[in-house]
Amino acid sequence: MNISFRSAVENDLAAIAALLADDGLGRARETPSDLEPYRAALRAMQAQTGNDYILAVDEGGAVMGCLQYTLIPGLSRSGMLRAQIEGVRVAGAARGQGLGERMLRHAIERARADGAALAQLTSDLRRADAIRFYERLGFVHSHAGMKLDL
Repeated sequence: MNISFRSAVENDLAAIAALLADDGLGRARETPSDLEPYRAALRAMQAQTGNDYILAVDEGGAVMGCLQYTLIPGLSRSGMLRAQIEGVRVAGAARGQGLGERMLRHAIERARADGAALAQLTSDLRRADAIRFYERLGFVHSHAGMKLDL
């Protein structure tokens, strides 16, 4: 599969929302029929330095995968810069072809180039296959993640 990577634009939002909703967990959390919240979020991301929504697109321009990439400056660990990777999704037609690995490796290399010393991500514990995938790429369970719905 010939894939290129680029930043998301507003015209991509329908495809992105569909990808985010394309699993059991996403179906309950996403509303691809209403793009306005996604539009507002993308605009806010674009206004923030170091925050990007990366797409994997095929030769015809179809969105085959996506992830959010955010640089997080911090004071801990002597002011270390971190890269946060979230919302990794691959289109059903492209699953099992190595696209997820290519996307993650792209984000990791970008993090290195941006000066980050650590790439981190979270994954819902119900996504056992995703967790095994991340472990295969070298990510380790070093912390317990916690969330609070507001």
